[in-house]
Amino acid sequence: MTSSDAFAALRPRLPSPLSEAADERFAAHGVRLLLKRDDLIHPELIGNKWRKLAPNLDAAAGRPVVTFGGAYSNHLRATAAAGRLLGLDTVGVVRGDELAGRPLNPSLARCAADGMRLHFADRAAYRRKDEPATLAALLRAAGAEEAYVVPEGGSNAAAVRGCTALGEELRGRADVVAVACGTGGTLAGLAAGLAPGQRALGVPVLKGGFLGDAVRTLQRRAFGGPRGDWSLADRFHFGGYARTTPELGAFAEDFEDRHGLAVERLYVAKLLHGLLTLTEEGAFPRGTVLAAVITGRPFV
Repeated sequence: MTSSDAFAALRPRLPSPLSEAADERFAAHGVRLLLKRDDLIHPELIGNKWRKLAPNLDAAAGRPVVTFGGAYSNHLRATAAAGRLLGLDTVGVVRGDELAGRPLNPSLARCAADGMRLHFADRAAYRRKDEPATLAALLRAAGAEEAYVVPEGGSNAAAVRGCTALGEELRGRADVVAVACGTGGTLAGLAAGLAPGQRALGVPVLKGGFLGDAVRTLQRRAFGGPRGDWSLADRFHFGGYARTTPELGAFAEDFEDRHGLAVERLYVAKLLHGLLTLTEEGAFPRGTVLAAVITGRPFV
């Protein structure tokens, strides 16, 4: 059985559901809000993780898979779960050698329970992991020289091409499609899959202003050049990755109460808060149909 066959046997819910969220805060400005529920694709391989991992694990062709992430990485968790479900060996290179020997946090404990072997790398080397010599040294130290390498966040050319299906599923359904961004791969593929006249909007959850270059590079590697109409709204990171504020928490709780949707705080809450703020600022003309891609759910 190929990896593609194995993934199909897991019975993903594709296309993922699209539903309207009746919300007077958006309606007051003439904007309709739709929710693209990629969090319902699979119970364990959630949202853009499915779309990005499936083509990469197909390319791995049964080899062990090594990938990278921080101590609370959703990508590490998804890769570990995929390894368990598909019978693949996985290795996670975790940022921060000071974590070695300490009790695992719930996220890393889940990775280990799913069979992922964890290797803790010092932060200086981790920052240089894209340099060939440093990458080779990290793979040797992790005992994963022969493994298939998936980059941090899962964003590479294969993942970008996998995410074009997200845009294709939304053709003709919305004027603007928005997604929270970490490494930019989902936005790069989403924009490429949308129809002419539609626009993709990325809401970065990290600060630093580097994501535009990353998206352009990913599209060049995946398609040979730019694809689609996309832009970034980069002021809704709430201090950076894995950071939240009481304001964001209160917003997420209110959205949950209004719509019965469990709102993941590190990505989805920032996306939805950003969209409401932009709507109230008049960024979207009256009559705009706005789709928010729900890429994850709270960790339990």
